[in-house]
Amino acid sequence: MPAIEVGRICLKLAGRESGKKCIIVEVIDKGFVIITGPKKLTGVKRRRASINHIAPLKEKIAISRGSSDDLVTQALETAGKLEEMKQPIVCEH
Repeated sequence: MPAIEVGRICLKLAGRESGKKCIIVEVIDKGFVIITGPKKLTGVKRRRASINHIAPLKEKIAISRGSSDDLVTQALETAGKLEEMKQPIVCEH
């Protein structure tokens, strides 16, 4: 399983944003992280999230800890993942 780390692309599993992709911008402790979509791109706003509510994917982008949404968007563009991030994944419960 991929690690919970800054720059890791994840899938939201719970809440109104479930099925949408997000990126970890900061690790708070072993149970919580700060994620962002960014909101303009995926609809996931910057917030604290439990690691139980996200699923890390294989992809990772190169960002520094606490990067702004603009920097995250630039890094996604550089990695060629903008369109991929916009596509939601259907979660079955």
